[in-house]
Amino acid sequence: MGSESLAASSLFHVFLVSFPGQGHVNPLLRIGKRLAAKGLLVTLSAPDIIGKEIRRSNTISQHPTPFGDGFIRFEFFDEEWVQDENKPFDVGEYTIHLEVSGRKILPLVIKKQEEQGFPVACIISNPFIPWVTDVAESLHIPTSILWVQSCASFASYYHYCHGLVPFPTQEKPEIDVQIPSMPLLKHDEIPSFLHPSTPYPFFREAILGQFKSLSKNFCILMDTFQELENEVINYMSNFYPIKPIGPLFKNPKHSSSSNVSVDILKADDCIGWLDSKPISSVVYISFGSIVTLNQEQITEIAHGLLDSGVSFLWVIRPPTKDSSQQTVLPDGFLEKAGEKGKIVQWSPQEKVLAHPSVACFLTHCGWNSTLETIASGTPVLAFPQWGDQVTDAKYLVDEFKIGVRMCRGEADNKIIPREQVEKCLREATSGPKAAEIRENALKWKKLAADAVAEGGSSDRNMQEFVDEIKRRCTTKLQDESSL
Repeated sequence: MGSESLAASSLFHVFLVSFPGQGHVNPLLRIGKRLAAKGLLVTLSAPDIIGKEIRRSNTISQHPTPFGDGFIRFEFFDEEWVQDENKPFDVGEYTIHLEVSGRKILPLVIKKQEEQGFPVACIISNPFIPWVTDVAESLHIPTSILWVQSCASFASYYHYCHGLVPFPTQEKPEIDVQIPSMPLLKHDEIPSFLHPSTPYPFFREAILGQFKSLSKNFCILMDTFQELENEVINYMSNFYPIKPIGPLFKNPKHSSSSNVSVDILKADDCIGWLDSKPISSVVYISFGSIVTLNQEQITEIAHGLLDSGVSFLWVIRPPTKDSSQQTVLPDGFLEKAGEKGKIVQWSPQEKVLAHPSVACFLTHCGWNSTLETIASGTPVLAFPQWGDQVTDAKYLVDEFKIGVRMCRGEADNKIIPREQVEKCLREATSGPKAAEIRENALKWKKLAADAVAEGGSSDRNMQEFVDEIKRRCTTKLQDESSL
């Protein structure tokens, strides 16, 4: 064991277990960095299906890497999944397999930590893998969950799960939903997995499965901040010990922490191009790591961009091996855009959103992207598709007032025409509406920075969480030594 390993072995060890999705491993790494910065040893673990891609794009080590006053290490596990190359990847089938194999494999992985001199003091998991809490309980290890959506979405699932308020049904598919401490949500503004028409019922069951074991966690960590969702956080704290600790990507003491990454795609260099553009002149476009728009909608967005005359940085992901279609831009599009446009396969989004040349963010409104744009003070063009994205869009536009709505979601089953795209682009980048949403965005940016600063609401909650881990671990060791 090297000197770094010896130093790490003396620290309290937090073991993070992630569902294998980019939008899940990223927030867990972010909380891992925060915990390591406060003097803990952190291991980020995930199934090999994503571990292979992370290793391909990043320098990953099982050995403890110094970070702040603590260390970070990675340990991926073989979930024994064999993909049938003759059929597309089925996330529902995979998740069922992951639970069966994970219940057998994860206890062995955890026990190996102790054999290597790194006994686990606490396990943190995230949605879609509620069985991790059962594994931790069987090993007598305290657990917490990192909720990677908004508290508003959390409250929606909670009230649906317990039948506390009416939700849309097959007989009444268009009723509004009123949840305490939240604005009235239209039928297409609740998390879409809760609507009877959702084509993704598996995701509803996967998320609701988490609520059955929530009481086994000693607290619920949330990547949000008190000032952003004050009323609903206070209300839901009557039912669960909630600790808002976000925005996790804002790490004031370790701004150079991007060298520790779990991005599965390498970001293209686009900062130099942004440097050449005037302040607040570029529309940044990205629909995250999962959402894929159909070809007709891509074509309409492309023409709307050209007709608006705005400069743009557009992330268009390469097709996956399971994808049957490749995004095709209109003939001559890049030539017509010229220096006003740049296409990349992936971007360093945190740096892009913070860049002074970026005027607004055309986004699918996933919660990671939502928090990043709020904390960066960047207005949005809301283009949600499904899941919590439609709820996030409601808040961004109507409650936080930092955006312009471009669509209502996949369930609306509409192609947004180029004329509407152009109108929204102009509204968000110039004129009185643009000035108003930018002013609001800057207000939220300051509140987000204050929350994570030393002594801020999220920083205090994080320190309380660290203190609780240490207290529980110390008490356990004292109890064991007295036997």
